[in-house]
Amino acid sequence: MVNSQASGGTPAPRSCAGCGGKIADRFLLFSMERYWHTRCLKCSCCQAQLGDIGTTCYSKGGMILCRSDYIRLFGHSGACSACGQSIPANEMVMRAQGSVYHLKCFSCATCRNRLMPGDRFHYINGTIFCEHDRPGVLLNSHLPPLQSSSVLTDQKVC
Repeated sequence: MVNSQASGGTPAPRSCAGCGGKIADRFLLFSMERYWHTRCLKCSCCQAQLGDIGTTCYSKGGMILCRSDYIRLFGHSGACSACGQSIPANEMVMRAQGSVYHLKCFSCATCRNRLMPGDRFHYINGTIFCEHDRPGVLLNSHLPPLQSSSVLTDQKVC
């Protein structure tokens, strides 16, 4: 995202990608190969004016997002924490400890059974275990205390 100021001469008026109106403002934003009024470039989720909250914005699946909403929806990388593949914007996901997974990838590391909404699981050092296959404390005395959670689904639409 680039914040531009009109230079010396009178530039040709540009059309705003958000509202379609002419941009006669002193400042305009350039993002996603289009020009925007500063008031029109907003996060698709929280409606924050992106020019007011930083110098970057994110785009995925036709949505324009602030950093916080991008990370909330797609994780830090925009990819599944298990397989590393990109997660489409309209796909349902599973989440654990800030990581995001495809539904098919959210499975027990031991038995490979896919975890479903309502199932209990344990998340240990970035690894998911179903309730029955959690590693025993006797196997490794250096394991942190088990953190139990219930599986929740979340749709990537604001």
